[in-house]
Amino acid sequence: MAALVEGGPDVYWIDHVVVAVEDLDAAAIRWREGFGLDSAPGGVHPAWGTGNRIVPLGPTYVELIAVLDPTKAATTDLGRAVGEVSSAGDAPLVWCVGTDDLEGTALRLGLDIGGGSRRRPDGVELRWRSTGLEAALAAPWRPFFISWDVEPDSHPGRGFVHHTVDAPGIAWLEVACEPAALVAWLGGEAMPVRFVDGRPGLRGFGLSTARGTIEIRSP
Repeated sequence: MAALVEGGPDVYWIDHVVVAVEDLDAAAIRWREGFGLDSAPGGVHPAWGTGNRIVPLGPTYVELIAVLDPTKAATTDLGRAVGEVSSAGDAPLVWCVGTDDLEGTALRLGLDIGGGSRRRPDGVELRWRSTGLEAALAAPWRPFFISWDVEPDSHPGRGFVHHTVDAPGIAWLEVACEPAALVAWLGGEAMPVRFVDGRPGLRGFGLSTARGTIEIRSP
Protein backbone atom coordinates (compact mmCIF):
# COMPACT_ATOMS: atom_id res chain seq x y z
CA MET A 1 0.00 0.00 0.00
CA ALA A 2 1.30 3.43 -0.88
CA ALA A 3 0.26 6.26 1.42
CA LEU A 4 0.41 9.80 0.14
CA VAL A 5 2.98 12.06 1.73
CA GLU A 6 1.89 14.08 4.73
CA GLY A 7 2.10 17.78 5.26
CA GLY A 8 -0.78 19.55 3.51
CA PRO A 9 -2.62 22.58 4.92
CA ASP A 10 -5.95 20.77 5.28
CA VAL A 11 -6.94 17.66 7.18
CA TYR A 12 -8.87 15.07 5.18
CA TRP A 13 -10.35 11.66 5.91
CA ILE A 14 -12.31 9.16 3.85
CA ASP A 15 -15.98 10.01 4.24
CA HIS A 16 -17.50 7.53 1.81
CA VAL A 17 -17.17 5.60 -1.42
CA VAL A 18 -19.89 5.64 -4.08
CA VAL A 19 -20.68 2.35 -5.83
CA ALA A 20 -22.83 2.42 -8.96
CA VAL A 21 -25.39 -0.41 -9.21
CA GLU A 22 -28.18 -1.22 -11.65
CA ASP A 23 -30.85 -1.99 -9.06
CA LEU A 24 -30.80 -0.85 -5.43
CA ASP A 25 -32.89 -3.66 -3.99
CA ALA A 26 -30.92 -6.35 -5.80
CA ALA A 27 -27.64 -4.76 -4.75
CA ALA A 28 -28.79 -4.63 -1.12
CA ILE A 29 -29.45 -8.38 -1.23
CA ARG A 30 -26.05 -9.09 -2.81
CA TRP A 31 -24.22 -7.05 -0.18
CA ARG A 32 -26.15 -8.63 2.67
CA GLU A 33 -25.84 -12.22 1.47
CA GLY A 34 -22.38 -11.95 -0.08
CA PHE A 35 -20.59 -9.75 2.44
CA GLY A 36 -22.77 -9.75 5.56
CA LEU A 37 -23.29 -6.00 5.19
CA ASP A 38 -26.78 -4.61 5.56
CA SER A 39 -27.92 -1.28 4.13
CA ALA A 40 -30.56 1.31 4.86
CA PRO A 41 -32.73 3.32 2.45
CA GLY A 42 -31.04 6.59 1.63
CA GLY A 43 -33.07 8.89 -0.54
CA VAL A 44 -34.03 10.02 -4.01
CA HIS A 45 -32.10 12.65 -5.96
CA PRO A 46 -34.68 14.24 -8.30
CA ALA A 47 -32.12 16.63 -9.79
CA TRP A 48 -29.94 13.72 -10.94
CA GLY A 49 -32.51 11.00 -11.60
CA THR A 50 -30.84 8.71 -9.08
CA GLY A 51 -31.44 7.20 -5.64
CA ASN A 52 -29.28 5.51 -3.05
CA ARG A 53 -28.91 3.10 -0.16
CA ILE A 54 -26.37 3.49 2.65
CA VAL A 55 -24.04 0.81 4.05
CA PRO A 56 -22.99 2.33 7.41
CA LEU A 57 -19.44 1.60 8.57
CA GLY A 58 -19.08 3.82 11.64
CA PRO A 59 -17.03 6.88 10.66
CA THR A 60 -17.38 6.04 6.96
CA TYR A 61 -19.92 4.44 4.67
CA VAL A 62 -20.55 3.00 1.23
CA GLU A 63 -23.22 4.67 -0.89
CA LEU A 64 -24.98 2.37 -3.34
CA ILE A 65 -26.40 4.54 -6.12
CA ALA A 66 -28.64 3.63 -9.07
CA VAL A 67 -30.55 5.36 -11.82
CA LEU A 68 -34.25 5.67 -10.93
CA ASP A 69 -35.36 8.07 -13.67
CA PRO A 70 -33.46 7.25 -16.89
CA THR A 71 -34.82 10.28 -18.73
CA LYS A 72 -33.61 12.72 -16.08
CA ALA A 73 -30.37 10.83 -15.47
CA ALA A 74 -29.45 11.11 -19.13
CA THR A 75 -29.34 14.91 -18.77
CA THR A 76 -26.91 15.04 -15.83
CA ASP A 77 -23.23 14.17 -15.46
CA LEU A 78 -23.85 12.07 -12.35
CA GLY A 79 -26.84 10.24 -13.80
CA ARG A 80 -24.98 9.38 -16.99
CA ALA A 81 -21.93 8.21 -15.05
CA VAL A 82 -24.03 5.95 -12.81
CA GLY A 83 -25.76 4.41 -15.81
CA GLU A 84 -22.55 3.84 -17.75
CA VAL A 85 -20.49 2.43 -14.88
CA SER A 86 -23.24 0.12 -13.54
CA SER A 87 -24.01 -1.38 -16.96
CA ALA A 88 -21.26 -3.98 -16.45
CA GLY A 89 -22.17 -4.71 -12.81
CA ASP A 90 -21.60 -3.12 -9.40
CA ALA A 91 -18.52 -0.89 -9.62
CA PRO A 92 -16.81 1.89 -7.65
CA LEU A 93 -17.73 5.26 -9.13
CA VAL A 94 -16.14 8.04 -7.08
CA TRP A 95 -14.82 8.64 -3.57
CA CYS A 96 -15.35 11.45 -1.14
CA VAL A 97 -13.18 12.90 1.60
CA GLY A 98 -14.43 14.84 4.57
CA THR A 99 -12.89 18.09 5.71
CA ASP A 100 -13.43 20.79 8.32
CA ASP A 101 -12.02 23.38 5.93
CA LEU A 102 -14.21 23.19 2.84
CA GLU A 103 -13.71 26.87 2.09
CA GLY A 104 -9.93 26.52 2.13
CA THR A 105 -10.10 23.47 -0.10
CA ALA A 106 -12.35 25.18 -2.63
CA LEU A 107 -10.11 28.25 -2.65
CA ARG A 108 -6.97 26.18 -3.14
CA LEU A 109 -8.44 24.25 -6.08
CA GLY A 110 -10.52 27.06 -7.59
CA LEU A 111 -13.82 25.24 -7.01
CA ASP A 112 -17.33 26.38 -6.11
CA ILE A 113 -19.18 25.15 -3.03
CA GLY A 114 -22.72 23.83 -3.23
CA GLY A 115 -25.20 22.74 -0.58
CA GLY A 116 -27.46 19.73 -0.38
CA SER A 117 -29.94 18.02 1.89
CA ARG A 118 -32.17 14.99 2.11
CA ARG A 119 -34.65 13.70 4.63
CA ARG A 120 -34.23 10.20 6.02
CA PRO A 121 -37.23 7.86 6.25
CA ASP A 122 -37.39 8.66 10.00
CA GLY A 123 -37.80 12.36 9.21
CA VAL A 124 -34.31 13.51 10.19
CA GLU A 125 -32.93 16.04 7.70
CA LEU A 126 -29.31 15.62 6.66
CA ARG A 127 -27.53 18.73 5.39
CA TRP A 128 -24.12 19.06 3.82
CA ARG A 129 -21.90 21.25 1.67
CA SER A 130 -19.58 19.86 -0.96
CA THR A 131 -17.17 20.83 -3.69
CA GLY A 132 -15.44 19.11 -6.58
CA LEU A 133 -18.09 16.57 -7.60
CA GLU A 134 -18.08 17.63 -11.25
CA ALA A 135 -14.29 17.46 -11.31
CA ALA A 136 -14.38 14.00 -9.71
CA LEU A 137 -16.88 12.71 -12.26
CA ALA A 138 -14.71 14.06 -15.09
CA ALA A 139 -11.57 12.43 -13.66
CA PRO A 140 -12.73 9.85 -11.08
CA TRP A 141 -9.29 9.26 -9.62
CA ARG A 142 -10.01 12.54 -7.85
CA PRO A 143 -12.18 12.55 -4.75
CA PHE A 144 -14.69 15.28 -4.11
CA PHE A 145 -14.94 16.99 -0.73
CA ILE A 146 -17.74 17.23 1.81
CA SER A 147 -18.53 18.95 5.11
CA TRP A 148 -21.57 17.68 7.02
CA ASP A 149 -23.88 20.03 8.91
CA VAL A 150 -25.30 17.35 11.21
CA GLU A 151 -24.77 16.02 14.70
CA PRO A 152 -22.05 13.31 14.73
CA ASP A 153 -24.60 10.57 15.50
CA SER A 154 -26.60 11.57 12.41
CA HIS A 155 -23.73 11.04 9.97
CA PRO A 156 -24.77 8.34 7.45
CA GLY A 157 -22.00 6.06 8.67
CA ARG A 158 -23.70 5.90 12.08
CA GLY A 159 -26.99 4.54 10.78
CA PHE A 160 -28.46 1.46 12.46
CA VAL A 161 -28.47 -1.71 10.39
CA HIS A 162 -27.98 -5.44 11.01
CA HIS A 163 -24.52 -6.35 9.71
CA THR A 164 -23.48 -9.95 10.35
CA VAL A 165 -19.80 -8.97 10.30
CA ASP A 166 -17.94 -6.27 12.20
CA ALA A 167 -16.89 -3.74 9.55
CA PRO A 168 -15.25 -0.70 11.15
CA GLY A 169 -14.53 1.24 7.98
CA ILE A 170 -12.81 1.63 4.64
CA ALA A 171 -9.25 0.33 4.92
CA TRP A 172 -7.76 1.32 1.57
CA LEU A 173 -8.51 2.53 -1.94
CA GLU A 174 -7.05 1.49 -5.27
CA VAL A 175 -6.66 4.40 -7.67
CA ALA A 176 -5.25 4.45 -11.19
CA CYS A 177 -3.60 7.80 -11.91
CA GLU A 178 -0.33 9.66 -11.76
CA PRO A 179 0.53 9.71 -8.03
CA ALA A 180 1.75 13.30 -8.20
CA ALA A 181 -1.60 14.44 -9.58
CA LEU A 182 -3.51 12.97 -6.64
CA VAL A 183 -0.98 14.32 -4.15
CA ALA A 184 -1.52 17.79 -5.60
CA TRP A 185 -5.33 17.45 -5.57
CA LEU A 186 -5.21 16.51 -1.89
CA GLY A 187 -2.73 19.21 -0.97
CA GLY A 188 -0.20 16.62 0.18
CA GLU A 189 -2.44 15.02 2.81
CA ALA A 190 -1.86 11.35 3.66
CA MET A 191 -4.54 8.90 2.49
CA PRO A 192 -4.57 5.07 2.39
CA VAL A 193 -4.23 4.76 -1.38
CA ARG A 194 -2.76 2.00 -3.53
CA PHE A 195 -1.73 3.18 -6.97
CA VAL A 196 -2.54 0.65 -9.68
CA ASP A 197 -2.35 0.44 -13.45
CA GLY A 198 -5.34 0.65 -15.74
CA ARG A 199 -7.92 3.15 -16.87
CA PRO A 200 -7.67 6.27 -14.67
CA GLY A 201 -10.21 6.26 -11.87
CA LEU A 202 -11.22 4.61 -8.62
CA ARG A 203 -10.58 0.93 -9.34
CA GLY A 204 -11.37 -0.66 -5.98
CA PHE A 205 -11.42 -0.45 -2.19
CA GLY A 206 -11.14 -2.69 0.85
CA LEU A 207 -13.30 -3.03 3.95
CA SER A 208 -11.64 -4.50 7.04
CA THR A 209 -13.74 -7.05 8.94
CA ALA A 210 -13.15 -9.64 11.64
CA ARG A 211 -13.31 -12.28 8.88
CA GLY A 212 -10.73 -10.57 6.69
CA THR A 213 -10.78 -7.84 4.10
CA ILE A 214 -13.73 -7.47 1.75
CA GLU A 215 -12.33 -6.32 -1.59
CA ILE A 216 -14.58 -4.48 -4.04
CA ARG A 217 -13.24 -3.86 -7.55
CA SER A 218 -14.51 -2.79 -10.94
CA PRO A 219 -15.59 -5.73 -13.15
